[in-house]
Parts: sequence; structure tokens; C-alpha cells
Amino acid sequence: MHSLSAPTRREGILLILVFFSLLFVSRYNTTGIRFWDVDRSGASPAHPSEPWRTRMTWSNGRVPNTRVVSHVPGWTIFDNLFVFNGTVFVVTDFPSSIPNRLTITSTAVDIFNGEDAVNSRTPGNREMRVVSTDQAQRLFGSSAELMDGVTWLVNDPPQFVTHYYHWAAELFFGFWRTYSSLDTSIDEMGKSTLPALRRIFFAHVDADHWRDYALMNQWILRSAFPSLTTEYSYDWEDRAAMGRPIMLDRVIFTDRAAAMQGKHFTSTGRTASEPSVLPGSEHWWSTIRANVVRVCGLDPNVVGDMEQTPVITYISRQEWGRRMLIQEDHERLVEELYKLRDSFGYEVNVVSMDKLSRAEQFALAARTTIMMGVHGNGLTSLLWMRPSPRATVMEFFFQEYTTRALGMVHYGFWGDQYFTSPETPEQAYPPGFQGTSIPIDGAVVARLCHERLLLQ
Repeated sequence: MHSLSAPTRREGILLILVFFSLLFVSRYNTTGIRFWDVDRSGASPAHPSEPWRTRMTWSNGRVPNTRVVSHVPGWTIFDNLFVFNGTVFVVTDFPSSIPNRLTITSTAVDIFNGEDAVNSRTPGNREMRVVSTDQAQRLFGSSAELMDGVTWLVNDPPQFVTHYYHWAAELFFGFWRTYSSLDTSIDEMGKSTLPALRRIFFAHVDADHWRDYALMNQWILRSAFPSLTTEYSYDWEDRAAMGRPIMLDRVIFTDRAAAMQGKHFTSTGRTASEPSVLPGSEHWWSTIRANVVRVCGLDPNVVGDMEQTPVITYISRQEWGRRMLIQEDHERLVEELYKLRDSFGYEVNVVSMDKLSRAEQFALAARTTIMMGVHGNGLTSLLWMRPSPRATVMEFFFQEYTTRALGMVHYGFWGDQYFTSPETPEQAYPPGFQGTSIPIDGAVVARLCHERLLLQ
């Protein structure tokens, strides 16, 4: 039988080391390392629960009053706007504070010229009613279903919605100019304190008729507001058929026909020009541009910067069959632009936008310093250019509101003549504009490009 000997000093030290190692592992198990605390017992959740706000109740005629937050013809921001049986209700005991209904809404029929067509757009009580709180109590009872957050209510027919330019550079452009007027501190990178848009109501457009043939509309909307939901004419009818009043927290209410009542539309022909008189940051569009550019994999903090090589992009329509340059003039223009590239190192792109993917179109526009082309859908890409002292649009046509609204310079060209604000001619279509023989002097265009790119 062997007796146990006392451990040596070395063995004792080893035992102590093993003991402390086991103690350390038991407290800090490497297989259980976490980047967040998953044990939430007795702790507040990482995302606090949001109370369900689904109904608004009142008593004794205390129906919430509708407030007009902002208004110009065709573009109105309301708080506490009601919808009942498909009719919009403005609840107020001060009806004189509400703008003329003709400048807010319409019957949403297609827009054509002529007295009868204009009269057919005039709204009545079926489209919008202004009622007192007592009247609202009798109509609605003591409660309404609540749709919280920010809603964009589009009261337009599909006539112009399905066109990329009219969607992006008029309807969406005007919507954001209106809503962004509530945050005058938007910075160059688009940072804003505004709550994100939560939903859109297309009250007169079905789900198959708001997309454009180039599939750009949905790209812009989904990249600008990833969490957005959309409702269409059938949904509008469904809600009306429920027979329950709905109160919308905050609404941007837009109507093309109503915007045509404004003086700025008269001078520009663009419904989005009406909100230009509202307060706003000079960087108001940067929020939308930054979101769209990011989805294309570009950094909006860098792309289009003045320190980068200038980019000239000529958007050609030579294969479209209409609104085309004289072929010889097109070839001379391309030759002159390539001379600029070879002499000064500018990047020059001659493209047909329909040959590029959507991401390629947005990415190229975001990098472009000078964009040019015949008036058409392709030039809608100017929306994604980064404003700078050099940023320029050269349109082989006449004046263009959108460029100037973004703080960039626009030149209209016809042959060897060109003009810019404030020396712009009256809005008119030159003879032959829709044809295949539009004249342009490529040397004059190239010379102006170089002059613009010398600016610091």
C-alpha cells in the first residue's frame, strides 16, 4: 500500500492555475459571447412597444379640427383630415380659413383643353366638403378609424402618373418640395428630421397603372421610402364601402388640376413649380437623391464631387424616330465632345438611356457634371445630378423649370443660339420640334461646356 505524498511546489502552482482557469471559463464562456443582451427578463425591450392608435373618439361635438399646415394651389398639407364614404371632409368652425376648394381638389378626370373639359374638373360636395364640428358629430358619430403617421393622397387620374418625367419631376418632385418645406434645415447630404412617409393613397389609379413603361417610378419610390405601403383605387373603394369615417393624422394632398389654377403653373407649365414659394432648405431634394443614389451602390457624400474628373453625358435620341437631331449635327456634336475629352481629360459619355439598366442610369446621372440632349424622358435623369457651381443641363429645346429648381444652370439650345435664365424666351415649341431634323451646333455646345467646367 502506497502512502500519498504531499504535492510538490510545482504541482501546487499548476493546480492553482488550473483552478483559476476553470473559474474564468465558467464566468466568461467563449461559446456564449454576445453582441447584445438576449436575456431580457425584467429589462426593457430593445424596441419599446408602440401603442396601437387605431381609433379616435370624442364627445359633445369635440371632433378634432382639421388644420391647414401649408397650402399652395394643388399642394396642401392637412392635419386631422377626414374621409367618409369616399368623400374628403375638412372639419372646422372657421370655414373662411380654408383655401378655395378649386385650388385643393378636383373631380380627378383626365385633363384636356377646352371650356367643357375645364368645367368637368370642378369639384363639388362629392369630392370635398367643409363642415363644422357639430355637423361632423352628426355625420361621423363619436369616433373615427385612425390612420396615423404621414400619408400622401394623390388625387390624380393615371393620365400623367404613368410617365417617368411627369411622375418623378412633377408629382413626386412637387410632393417632396411641399413636405420638405416643414424642415428648412435639411443639409447637403439630405439629413432631415421629418417623419418618413408611411403610405400613399392613389385614389383614382389601380395597382397596374402607376408604373411607367421604363419601370423607373417604382424604383424611385421604393428606394426613397423602403417601408412605404401603397393603396389604390380598389382599396379606396373598399374603405368607402365600410361606412366608417377615417381620420388621417397628417396628409399631403396633391391634385394636378388644382395646381393648374396657380400663377406659377401658368408661367412654367409645371405643376411642381407651385410649391417653390414655400420655405425650404436649398438642399431640399438631397434627401431623395441620397436615398436613390445609395441603392445604386454609390456614396452620395462622394459621387459628383467637384474634386472628381468632370463628366459630360450626352443622352441621344437618334434611334427614337422623333425629336431627333439632324444626323450630321449629331455626329458633329459627338466629335466635338470627344475633342474635349482628348484635350482636357473630361469623361464623355454618349448614351441611349433605354440601353442601360435602371441602376446604370441612376449611377451615371449621379456622376454627371454636364448633361445634354433633346427634350425628352431621358433628361429626367437630371434629378440625380449633384448641384454644384459647374452642374449644368443643356437642353436642345427651351427653358426647363426642374433644373433651376434644383439650383443648377440650364441652357436652352436651338441651332447655334442658346439662352439661360433670366433671358429665356416665352414657352413655345419651335417648328419641327417633334420631327427628326432638330438643328444643333456641336462646336458652340462644346465651347460652352469647357467654359462651364472652368468654374471653381
